[in-house]
Amino acid sequence: MAQNLALAILILYLIMAAMFRSFWDSFLVLLAVPLAIAGGVLSLRFLNLFTLQSLDLLTMIGFIILLGLVVNNAILLVVQTRAGRAEGLESKEAINQAVRLRARPIYMSTLTSIFGMLPLAVIPGVGSEIYRGLAAVIIGGMLVNAVLTLVFVPSLLSLEPNMFKLRKREAGKVNSKVLETS
Repeated sequence: MAQNLALAILILYLIMAAMFRSFWDSFLVLLAVPLAIAGGVLSLRFLNLFTLQSLDLLTMIGFIILLGLVVNNAILLVVQTRAGRAEGLESKEAINQAVRLRARPIYMSTLTSIFGMLPLAVIPGVGSEIYRGLAAVIIGGMLVNAVLTLVFVPSLLSLEPNMFKLRKREAGKVNSKVLETS
């Protein structure tokens, strides 16, 4: 199970790295995944308060589906921020614009996923217990992801330019020390 999840995350990372042509942007997007997985686990725990739900195959498939769903929100923010920077906006302005422009689509796609899975999670019926774990994972993961993506990803996007400036400054200090000693 853990190997399959790790393989799915690696494949997702490589696809995004090829799409973005940036390992950093792909890394930013993947940082949303652990938060969503935590939301899925908490949702399963909550479901177990009412009815027994084991970690069966369909529940694990729910986690794989969740991987594909949660990266969409982070991708929207990263792409919009990069577009703002390409238009000449400062980093902070580009991030603010990305959050402002993409908050509604993020909430709409999240609510669509949640309300689409809600009948599977709560409506009793013949065979409904089979899909209950899958639905609970997706609902919990998407709820946590919607809230935290709009806080977590912009925070990391705002740190990025400062990290690169710090690296350049440190590299300049190292180069000047090398020149002084030679």
